Amino acid sequence: MPDVRLASPRGKWLLLTTVLGSGMAMLDSTVVNVALPRIGHDLDANLAALQWTVNAYLVTLAGLILLGGSLGDRYGRRKVFVLGVVWFAAASLLCGLAPTEGVLIAARALQGIGGALLTPGSLALIQASFHPDDRSRAVGLWSGFGGIGAAVGPFLGGWLVAGPGWRWVFLLNVPLALLCVPVALRHVPESADERAHGRFDVLGAGLGAVALALLTYALIEARSGSPAVALTAAAGCAAAVAFVYVEKRRPAPMLPPDIFASRQFTAVNLVTLCVYAAFGGFFFLTALQLQVVAGYSPPAAGTALLPTTALMLLFSSRSGALADRTGPRLPLTVGPLLCAAAMLLMLRVGRDADYLTDVLPALLVMGAGMVTLVAPLTAAVLASVDTARAGLASGINNAAARAAGLVAVAALPLLAGMGPEAYRSPAAFDAAFDRAMPICAGALLLGSAVAFRLVRRPTPGCPRPECRTHGNVAAPPLEAGGRS
Repeated sequence: MPDVRLASPRGKWLLLTTVLGSGMAMLDSTVVNVALPRIGHDLDANLAALQWTVNAYLVTLAGLILLGGSLGDRYGRRKVFVLGVVWFAAASLLCGLAPTEGVLIAARALQGIGGALLTPGSLALIQASFHPDDRSRAVGLWSGFGGIGAAVGPFLGGWLVAGPGWRWVFLLNVPLALLCVPVALRHVPESADERAHGRFDVLGAGLGAVALALLTYALIEARSGSPAVALTAAAGCAAAVAFVYVEKRRPAPMLPPDIFASRQFTAVNLVTLCVYAAFGGFFFLTALQLQVVAGYSPPAAGTALLPTTALMLLFSSRSGALADRTGPRLPLTVGPLLCAAAMLLMLRVGRDADYLTDVLPALLVMGAGMVTLVAPLTAAVLASVDTARAGLASGINNAAARAAGLVAVAALPLLAGMGPEAYRSPAAFDAAFDRAMPICAGALLLGSAVAFRLVRRPTPGCPRPECRTHGNVAAPPLEAGGRS
C-alpha cells in the first residue's frame, strides 16, 4: 500500500521531483517555437529545418510514449524516470551545443526519447507512492504546477532568446536535471507493477515511430517534387500498414486494436486528431507570425501567447465540472467552434499589429475554446473504456494529439504555399499565414462535426480525470489507470 503523505518532507520532495521532471519536457514543448526565427538565422536554416526542429522531438515522443510507461511499470518507475531525466538533459546539452541544423535535429529526436521515458513516469510515481487519501491532491498540484510551467515557458523562452541566446532554451534543462536526479534517488521510493509481464512491443513502437518519421519527411519535402519524396511516402504508408498488422497479431500489443471497438473512444480520438492538428499548426505559425511579420521581439511574442494558457489554468477544472453535468457532447462541439473563430480572428494580425486590438481578442477566444474543450475531452476518453484501461486510453489519446500536431507542422506550410525561405520575408510569410489559418479553422470545424454526430453521454460510474487543472497546449493531460 502506498504510504507517502503529502504533508511529510518526503512527500514534498517527491512532488518537487515529479514537477521538475515533467516540467522539463513541458517547457520544451512551449518554448522552442518562440526561438525558431533566431535558430534559423544563426544556423542559416530554411523553413524545413525549423519544421524538423519541432517535429524530430514529436516523432520520437509520440511514437514511444506508450512504451515508456510500460518500461517504468516493468523495471521500476523511479529507475526509468531518472533515466529519462538524464537522457533528456544530455540531449538538451547536445541541442544547446549543436553547430549545425542537422546536429540540432538529431539531438531533438534524442530529446523526444527522454521525454517518452520521463513524461508518463512522473505521474506514475505519484500514483504509486502517495497514500490514497493524498493522491488526488498530489495529482492536482502536479498538474497545476506543470500548467504554470507551460504558461511561463513562452515568456521564459523569449527572454532567453533575446538575452543569452536561443541555446539556453535547451541548456536550462541541464541544471534542472542536476537538481532533479539526486532528489529522486534520495527521496522517491521505487515501485513497479507486479502484474507486468511478457515481452515489450518494441517492434510496434519502432514501426509507429518510423511511419511517423517517413510520412513527416515526405510532407516537409513534398514541395521539392523529387522521386525520393514519393518513395519515402510509400515507405511511410507501408510502415503504417505493418504497424497495424503487428498490433493485431501480438499477444501484448502497445496499441491494442480492440480498444477501438468502443465507438465513443474512436470518436473522441478523431476529435483529438482534428483539434490538436489545428493547435499544433496554430502555435507553430503564430510564434513566427508575431516575430517575422508583426515585428514583436522574442519576449513580446512569448508573452503574447500567455492569455491562452492562463485561461486554461484558471478555468479548466470548472469546465470539467460543467461537463460532468452536461456530458461531453456539447463542450466538444462548442469548444472547437470557438477555437475556429479564434483562427479567423488571427487574420487581423499583420505588419505592426496592435496587441490589444488585433492579437489579444483572438487569443482570448482561443483560450475560451480550449477551456471548453480540453477537460471534457479527457473525461470522455476515460469514460469510453473500462477502468482498468483508463491509463492506456489516456496514453493513446495523448500520443494521438502529439502525432496530429507533428503532421500539422509538416503539412500546413505545404498546404499554405510557404516556400523554403518564407520566414525570411514578412510579406511572403504573412500571405501564407492568411491561407493557413482558414485551414486550421476547417480542421476544427470537422472536429466539432464529429463530436456532434458521434459523441454521447457516458454511462454512470465511469472513471473521472484526476488532472483537473491543465495548461499544456500541446496535448491533453495524461491520466493513470487502474483506479475507480
